[in-house]
Amino acid sequence: MFEVLVYLYETYYRPDACPDSVALAKKLSAVGFEDEEISRALGWLTDLAETTNEMFSQHARQTAFSFGSRVYADQEYEVLGTAAIGFIEFLESADVINTLQREIVIERACAVNESPIPLDKLKVIVLMVLWSQGKEPDSLMFDELFGDDEDLGPPVYH
Repeated sequence: MFEVLVYLYETYYRPDACPDSVALAKKLSAVGFEDEEISRALGWLTDLAETTNEMFSQHARQTAFSFGSRVYADQEYEVLGTAAIGFIEFLESADVINTLQREIVIERACAVNESPIPLDKLKVIVLMVLWSQGKEPDSLMFDELFGDDEDLGPPVYH
């Protein structure tokens, strides 16, 4: 699923540049993605849009002026893990995401059903949340989000 999401991010500069879901599924299949992966990714994106609309309509006033700390429920802590929570707090303190976006990221991360969620997958979720809202992180934050620091392995000396 995450490979499909990254492909969409890299291929379509805005969500509204994507074709309708039927045409998009055909294109993704032609590129070589499995039908199950495509279905999961498109379902996840549909749920992202619904979550975003719900959060902005119901919680905009509540969180717009929130300056407190976020306390994570035990279930959220188990699903996210320490590294993901630390990264989310870093993004919020760096003003990459706001409080509403943080809640959307948390909800979408919990929907992945992987515990704890790997940091590389959380980064894709953050990118997709920002992409779905037509926002793009600055170049330094983009490098942090899209960097493959976990796959670098030990240094190689020549």
